[in-house]
Amino acid sequence: MNLRKSFFAAVAVAASAFSASALAQETYTLSLAQTWGPNSPILGETTEHFADMVESMSDGRLKVRVDAANKHKAPFGIFDLVRTGQYDMGHTASYYYKGTIPNAMYFTTIPFGLIAPEMYAWFYHGGGMELMQKVYEPHGLLSFPGGNTGNQMGGWFRKEINSLEDLQGLKMRTPGFAGEVMSELGVAVTNLPPGELYTALERNTIDALEWVGPALDFPMGFHQIAKYYYSGWQEPGAEVQFLINNKTWDKLPADLQNILTVAMRTAAYDMYIQSVHESGIAWDKMKEDYPDVTHKVFPPEVIEALRETTDRLLAEAAEKDPLAKEIITSQRDYLKQVRPWINISDKAYLNSVAGE
Repeated sequence: MNLRKSFFAAVAVAASAFSASALAQETYTLSLAQTWGPNSPILGETTEHFADMVESMSDGRLKVRVDAANKHKAPFGIFDLVRTGQYDMGHTASYYYKGTIPNAMYFTTIPFGLIAPEMYAWFYHGGGMELMQKVYEPHGLLSFPGGNTGNQMGGWFRKEINSLEDLQGLKMRTPGFAGEVMSELGVAVTNLPPGELYTALERNTIDALEWVGPALDFPMGFHQIAKYYYSGWQEPGAEVQFLINNKTWDKLPADLQNILTVAMRTAAYDMYIQSVHESGIAWDKMKEDYPDVTHKVFPPEVIEALRETTDRLLAEAAEKDPLAKEIITSQRDYLKQVRPWINISDKAYLNSVAGE
């Protein structure tokens, strides 16, 4: 399936009026399991928005029932729930499954890699969609970009990080490839579901955590416990994913497949711009209401060690697995192609023109 071309075909279908005969056709209800809990800001809103669009564009012929993590009880089990057919669809982050399908994690983000606009350009114009299908197809799944948080923060820390020594023995929640990098530098890494993060930090089960950014961090209350808020390195453009069971996809008429495609792509875009908007509001409020929260950047020696470790681990992964090498090389080659333009456009604007 050529996913880029199918999107433009889908736009035409979704924009057209449905005939009376179409309304009489068979109706479908799909089930979607998400990693996120009920009433989850932005992430949970994305799936609800997606479901509303699907039902509206199909004139009720296609509906999506969204189950939050408290319903299916498997926030990090979305891949298996959809693969085994227990759910038709899922909404999750692919790096949660690095132990099951390691090559999936690259489609969420790679440390020091593509920022959100570059990531979307790679997906839809740089071969990313085709590579993602190569990873998921053997498992009977289709995967689509499902929304981007933008550049994520490096995390909340109880103590200031002034050197590499400060990372030794630090207990931190951070997922995906970044967790492997941190572990190499002496951090005791764990991955906890979103609903357990505040309690773990409050009870000193962990010393630090990385979640997303102000829009999603502020409602969680981390700033009430940890006062050092670090800029990121690990998730320059974190993309979540829609998963669809192939059997579910194949049973749908072509027009409903197209509607799903349009709704997923629109929901993903809306999540990204909502993340930017609400992070700006949340950060402003945090600075005003909690002036003891201090924004920090990691010292140069820490960044250098993180980058060197990332490069080494990526090289090792590429050496062991030809498909991993293909994905990593594709992203890096695309970064070399597109980043010079970003440097003389967005980066130069922010550095020399935009001011505060």
